This record gives sequence, C-alpha cells and structure tokens, in this order.
Amino acid sequence: MAEYDKWDIRKLEILRTLRERGTVTATAQALRMTPSAVSQQLTNLARQLGVTLLEASGRRVRLTDAAHLVLRHAETVFEQLERADAELAAYTHGEAGTVRVGAFSTAVPALVVPAVRLLRERRPGVTVQVREAEAAQAYELLGAGEVDLALSLAAHAPTATDPRFTRVPLLADPLDLALPHGHPLAEAPVVRLADFARDPWIFGGSGPWSDITRAACETAGFSPHQAHSAAGWTAILAMVEAGMGIALIPRLAAIPRTGVTMRPLTDPRPHRHVIAAVRRGAEHRTPSGTLLTALRETSGALRELSPDDPRPRPT
Repeated sequence: MAEYDKWDIRKLEILRTLRERGTVTATAQALRMTPSAVSQQLTNLARQLGVTLLEASGRRVRLTDAAHLVLRHAETVFEQLERADAELAAYTHGEAGTVRVGAFSTAVPALVVPAVRLLRERRPGVTVQVREAEAAQAYELLGAGEVDLALSLAAHAPTATDPRFTRVPLLADPLDLALPHGHPLAEAPVVRLADFARDPWIFGGSGPWSDITRAACETAGFSPHQAHSAAGWTAILAMVEAGMGIALIPRLAAIPRTGVTMRPLTDPRPHRHVIAAVRRGAEHRTPSGTLLTALRETSGALRELSPDDPRPRPT
C-alpha cells in the first residue's frame, strides 16, 4: 500500500508558494507564517518524501529537479481539490447533488416530474432519483435512510412532533366523483355524495384508498356498498365507464375516458392531503431543500386551477 500520508497538502502548498514567491521570507509573508516555520515545514516534507527539495544559491534557495517533479504531480492534486471545493460549495447551497425521492404513484407525474423539469432549468447540478412507493411505505423509506424526501398522504405522514422530520403540506387534492355516462345524476346541477348511498361502489379491498373512500362516505352519512375491488385508477375508471359502479377519484389521478363523467362534489368536499417530508435540517441549503422548493412551486401551480374544475391536472 502506498504511503499517502507523506504527501502533506499543507506542506506542498508551502513549496508551491516558495516557487511562486522566490524567497522564504516572501513565502512566509504570503502565508502569514514565520520564515523559520516555513523552513521547518519544507525540511519535514523533504524528510517525508525522502528527496532533497531545496538547494542553497547564494543567500537564497532554489528548488531542485525533485521539487519540480513533486509540484508537477501536486498541481493535479490541487486542481482536483479546487473542483471538490467548488462542488461541495454548490452542494451546501443546494445547487448540486442527488436527491432520492420516495413518492406514491399519482404524485410522480403530477408533482415530481414537473419539479424535476424546473430543476433542469434552474439547478441543473441537482439530480433526482425517483422511487415509486405506497403512501405508507414512503416514510418508512425516509426513516430508514433509503430516500431523502418522501411524498405521501397526511394519514401516513410522521406526526408534527416527530423530531426526526420536517413536514411540509403541499396540496389538498380534491376527490371527484366518477360516474358512467347515462347515470341519472351525471348532469345534475349539484352533486352531493349523500345522493349516492344506494349506488354500487368501486375501490380497493384494503389500504389507504379503501380507508379514504369509506371515510368520505361515512362523513356523508352512509357506508358504501363495495361492488368491485380494484387498486389501479385505470381499472377503476374502466369499470365505471362500463356502468359497473361509481368511484371517488383524486383529481391528480383523473384520466380522461369518453364514457366517464367527472363531477366535483359540494360541501363537505372530500380531499386527500399531500405531505412532503425530509429529515430535519435538510430543508435548508441542500439538494433536498432545493427539490422541496420546486415541489412547493409545482403544488402552487396546481392550486391555482379552479377547485371546481375536475379535469386532469397538467403534468
């Protein structure tokens, strides 16, 4: 194994300054050292490297060929250190680095992808790695250190008192009602969830979306009759289009289908709340904080759309 510890960066810097300044006295002044300290450091460097670095030349000293060889290689090291310093400065200002994101499926096209596009324009040094995860799993990944930023639903977010994380509310995503064309209430002036207590419903057999659908219906005063079970929005909307039932669809997840009418609901209008979280302290001057800022902007653009407009959000 090479003895890398003998290549002392500070002492190499002194040797380089001596080459530039020409005398020990001038070198000491430039580095705010005493001449004796400069001489001692260079003597120690020569001993560590096992070569002669300086030769007397009258009242002055000159660098030997060995010293010039050492500096030729040292310049490469100094160049790499300058690059490392610049990259580190960019990282600490949130302008460079990699952010690993764990996000639930509909958040990826609606929030994460637009945020990545913003970063490509404004912070091209920041790289985003996306990992799709179930809503509850996203924060497990964050807590385990497998992602740097988690996007999930409020029901699965860490509590506000959890000292490990900083939570940032991003969006209240309205839940719209998906009805088949021809449904008696598809064109009703006002659509209330309570009016659909007798309809067959389509939602997942378990998991967050089952909980959200049941909770919304119970708030409206009834327990929904689950006619079909499906977890994917494409499958759910296909069954709605076929007249097999109705479903609550998050506005972020709405996919246009010719046989489906999407209707916003009147008060109480159900929502699901999208929350971002990072490890505490990472919200400032880091790549994670930079992405968090972009996600806030992306969410703000979505909020500016009319809350009564059930059309799919632009991605």
